Amino acid sequence: TDMDLWMKFEEKVEDGGERWSAPHIPVLPLQSLFQLRTCLQKGTVLLDLDALSFKEIIDKAISGQPEEAKLQPELRERLAALLLRQPRHQPTKSPLQLLAELSLSPCRGRHSAWPWVATWAATSLGQYPHCPPSFQLRNRFQKRVPPGAEAAHVVVGEVEFLEKPFTAFIRLRRGVALGSLAEVALPSRFLFILLGPQAKVKAYHEVGRAMATLLTDELFQRVARQAEHREDLITGMEAFLDELTVLPPRKWDPSARIPPPSSLLPLSWRQSQPGGDGSEISLRCPRLFGGLLQDIRRKAPWYGSDFSDALHPQCLAAVLYIYLATVTNAITFGGMLGDATDNMQGVLESFLGTAFAGSIFCLFSGQPLTILGSTGPVLVFERLLFSFSQHHSLDYLEFRLWIGLWVAFFGVVLVATEASHLVRYFTRFTEEGFCALISLIFIYDSLKKMLSLADAFPINWHYRLDNVTSYSCTPPPDGWVRGWGGPEVSVHDPSLPPALSPQPSAAPAGLSRTQCLGQGGHLLGTSCQYVPDVTLISFLLFGGTFLSCTALKHFRSSRYFPSWVRKLVSDFAIIVAILVSCTVDAILGLETPKLLVPSELKPTNPARGWIVFPFGANPWWVCLVSPVPAVLITILIFMDQQITAVILNRREYKLRKGAGFHLDLLCVSLLMVVTSATGLPWYVSTTVISLAHMESLRKESATSAPGEHPKFLGIREQRLTGLAVFILTGVSVFMAPVLKHIPMPVLYGVFLHMGVAALNSIQLTDRVRLFLTPAKHQPDLAYLRHVPLRRVHLFTVIQLLCLALLWVLKSTMAAIIFPVMLLALVGIRKGLEHIFSVHDLSWLDSLLPDTAGKDTEGKQPRKRKEEESNSKEVGDALGAVLFHKPPLEMLWCGR
Repeated sequence: TDMDLWMKFEEKVEDGGERWSAPHIPVLPLQSLFQLRTCLQKGTVLLDLDALSFKEIIDKAISGQPEEAKLQPELRERLAALLLRQPRHQPTKSPLQLLAELSLSPCRGRHSAWPWVATWAATSLGQYPHCPPSFQLRNRFQKRVPPGAEAAHVVVGEVEFLEKPFTAFIRLRRGVALGSLAEVALPSRFLFILLGPQAKVKAYHEVGRAMATLLTDELFQRVARQAEHREDLITGMEAFLDELTVLPPRKWDPSARIPPPSSLLPLSWRQSQPGGDGSEISLRCPRLFGGLLQDIRRKAPWYGSDFSDALHPQCLAAVLYIYLATVTNAITFGGMLGDATDNMQGVLESFLGTAFAGSIFCLFSGQPLTILGSTGPVLVFERLLFSFSQHHSLDYLEFRLWIGLWVAFFGVVLVATEASHLVRYFTRFTEEGFCALISLIFIYDSLKKMLSLADAFPINWHYRLDNVTSYSCTPPPDGWVRGWGGPEVSVHDPSLPPALSPQPSAAPAGLSRTQCLGQGGHLLGTSCQYVPDVTLISFLLFGGTFLSCTALKHFRSSRYFPSWVRKLVSDFAIIVAILVSCTVDAILGLETPKLLVPSELKPTNPARGWIVFPFGANPWWVCLVSPVPAVLITILIFMDQQITAVILNRREYKLRKGAGFHLDLLCVSLLMVVTSATGLPWYVSTTVISLAHMESLRKESATSAPGEHPKFLGIREQRLTGLAVFILTGVSVFMAPVLKHIPMPVLYGVFLHMGVAALNSIQLTDRVRLFLTPAKHQPDLAYLRHVPLRRVHLFTVIQLLCLALLWVLKSTMAAIIFPVMLLALVGIRKGLEHIFSVHDLSWLDSLLPDTAGKDTEGKQPRKRKEEESNSKEVGDALGAVLFHKPPLEMLWCGR
């Protein structure tokens, strides 16, 4: 009878034998481990046994006993017959199966509970069919087992005819399918048998649990696979005991089940750098454009898979999500550009520029997951440039064309000289400052747009239900418009007292407020200024969309519904939230502000055309002075593009196709030529939307053991989602009849979600929370173990001051030096080395290239010491046994 199951953590058969328990960490009596060691020292150990059936395995195990422990011939036959009986499994059942059994149970009668002592069915296990039994194929555990997994079997129990224990540890030379011995159709590699006299069943069971726990340990698995002698197994067990933690008796409840942790430490704790360190561009080429050629060679072999890897339903959800975010961004920044440039660049130009620049970038860039768009810093520069042009009587678009050409030239020079190597100096300090700024801009703009609705749709604070109909329409001085028709009536509210009721006036029947005003009439009464509460409903849609996006995104980690349902809901979370909010808006029927998309392909300002000529409108010397502002915008483009690229190429995202810093910068630089010549906005990487794009393409393991969280496998790297997003953005002009039903508050809620999600993804947010968290309730973070709390707070305060300075520069007339301040963040980070020790900076931030090589007591030596003290390796006795083998995932402990 199955009593315990391991697929990473232990599961027990609950009392009554109807269900498996929740996965939990096995807790073992220390004595059981010592008894297991004795079994391995004195019992039968067969390594690399050649056998094809369970009967052959049992025969060789019984005949291979030591001389002092050999059984009599009749006992051997009885023992073999007992072991070859068919086991009884505890199958997992779906809720529908349980309901079906419940409905049929009165007809079947009562079933006896499974006995504590093992019972075996009469069917023989001697020969197994080649095809797996039907219950194995239908077993729900099969879906959770990773490819290449093998099963191990632990058989323990008491036998009345044995006078001394019989123990055997067997390792087969190759995995063998043993039919119905396992609940899941998997090849078996290890078997452990412990049968002994009666009255010690509890001890036998604990020894079996100890062996099963050992076989789920990664280190002991590798030892057991490569052991050549009994002593190797003992050495592996000694290594397990060295890492053992003992809980004192009577200080805790032994019956309590410890839930699995959210994450497990790997066998070898490797150092991980949270920020991108530019490792892929650490080697500079001695010739011009050498780094660009390296990027092309690195990305070319992946170009075909960049399209085939997108054939997954998750990519469809990502396209819809990022498309709506991109459209909202284009409309928002297009409207602000129109206000700042007298419609020289408007919403239509924003749509066309986004579609063209984004599509070209996705096709030829080094990191196609990057989403191009208009950004706040570029908008500030456009506003200042237009104001300067107006003040000095210059043609704005022609002046802008020359600046764009110079920016493209400077960008190509930076690519040729491999200036992208400077990203090695963009540490966490710089990345978090820039990412926090862009995230706060998204949050601020979404809230600002919502608050502006109160001006267009004021809230009726003095609303009274009785006054809703208390108005009348009086004719204009020259009478009603001829041909209006209909009898003349007066609008009167009979529920009001005569003194408050409006005086009857001649008005056509059924005259609405709009019709009255349209005919030149005037409204009289207390409810004339009544406005439906559009603002309040808009805020409800705004907040509801934000909360729905957040809740549905976190639904993946919920305990409700099967894992595939949770994953599907999480992948389509943003789309579901938008559809629900749009449905609520349609049901309510209020005239909330909707998404307005241009429907005609003509310039927003009729005074301009689609092509900007370099000469004719401005003096000849404009092309010579343009490099001055071009230097500033080049710094801005370089910092904005490369910081975003560094954030997207962090090691924690596990990208396998590599980065392309030089190629990305070249694409952005060349696009500046086209967008400047056509009068379209300038485009650069949008940090928040690009991060949202990455998060929407996260890959997780399809199988995970019960109690184990799915493993993050990386990002679905491809070009098709971004390309589809920008193509849809371009054709949005023809989808205006459909898009006009989407309320703007819903899209602002999506903007708020993206800003908050990006802000929560940086360590700066966690360190800010430490200001409000008492020391005893602070999380167990790695840097808090090694850096004093006051030093952590000082580092956070410096970051916040830099962030505040960036915000002030962005929002004032001093915005012209904003690009220089971005570059100054690197210098400020260098100056922190005079305030903090290298050890502190190694935990709070990444080390700069010229500091990382110093021989200091930094993070790596200290981590190595912790690894040696907390995770002691087996040693020379194990030699080279620590290499990859198929995982041993399934373990049954039968009794």
